[in-house]
Amino acid sequence: MRYFLLILISLFVIKNSDAQIYEIGVFAGGSNFIGDVGSTKYLSPNQPAFGILAKWNRSARHSFRASVIFSDLNGVDKKSDDPRREQRGYEFTTSIFEISAGMEFTFLDFDLHTSGMKGTPYLYSGITLANHENYYFTPAGEFTSEDTNSWALGIPIVIGYKTNISNHLILAAEIGARYTFSDELDGSMPDAEYREQFSFGNTNSTDWYVFSGITLTYTFGRRPCYCNF
Repeated sequence: MRYFLLILISLFVIKNSDAQIYEIGVFAGGSNFIGDVGSTKYLSPNQPAFGILAKWNRSARHSFRASVIFSDLNGVDKKSDDPRREQRGYEFTTSIFEISAGMEFTFLDFDLHTSGMKGTPYLYSGITLANHENYYFTPAGEFTSEDTNSWALGIPIVIGYKTNISNHLILAAEIGARYTFSDELDGSMPDAEYREQFSFGNTNSTDWYVFSGITLTYTFGRRPCYCNF
């Protein structure tokens, strides 16, 4: 009897471990920077952003999500509403490579195995790592490379809306701010050897950047059992 129960438990575990659905897809949109250089607008995409993402749907209300996004961050003081920045005239462009992982929560049940169109707002948060080149500004305002790279740790704060457009395709639109623990993305806080001479701006505020765009994902996998979540 004991062995029979063990066999049943094993079959149950195997069945449920296989019974999940997954999503893979692409992100396309734009990026903008919020920091000590450039525009003071919170949402103003000025550079293209592209990436890939994957999801593991653990229930009709939450998913594990991971993504990789490439973009440039661009800050131009002349486009700022702050007269002091307009007069200063700093400008930079730096490429970033972001890796993100976390959890996505939907406001409504989003069971892809029920018939008909469905949609729901959602929130996503977790951890991001953004690789960027290090720079500083000379007294003449020249954006100068330090010939080094750093990883900026951050927290994504994403809100969006998604809907299924076919049995296997999901379309979503989202806006995602990234709060970073770094003040180095715009060159205002250089590495130690340059910091005393070339640092500027608000040292009590770190850098932000925003990705705005759409995702298109393809779903696959067996029908999940959501009863345990």
